[in-house]
Amino acid sequence: MHVCKDFSFSKKGRLLKRKDFVNLNYQVKRIYTQNFLILLKKNSLSYSRLGITVSKKIGKAVKRNRIKRLIREFFRLNKSKLPKGYDMNIIARADISRLKLQDVEKELKDVLIGFSS
Repeated sequence: MHVCKDFSFSKKGRLLKRKDFVNLNYQVKRIYTQNFLILLKKNSLSYSRLGITVSKKIGKAVKRNRIKRLIREFFRLNKSKLPKGYDMNIIARADISRLKLQDVEKELKDVLIGFSS
């Protein structure tokens, strides 16, 4: 089965190292929404990378993993419309495990698509 590259979410598109997350706390654009805090910082790459943070305060592992899946799916489906060349960390501020993908997508699309520093 052939998968279109536009809709993939490879390792190079993820923030995985602690130093990348720590680096995102300095000289960063912060965007607050009802359920998320989004940290955006320009990187020197031609593509954007995503990091996801969901605190244990949000709930047990099942809830946290569902939230992460929703955010990853949003990023994967909208990668081509999101700003290029940014590292972004999406931090869940509330228990959104009850929301559907469409709700998460609407909230994040409103602030991320068309973003420019």
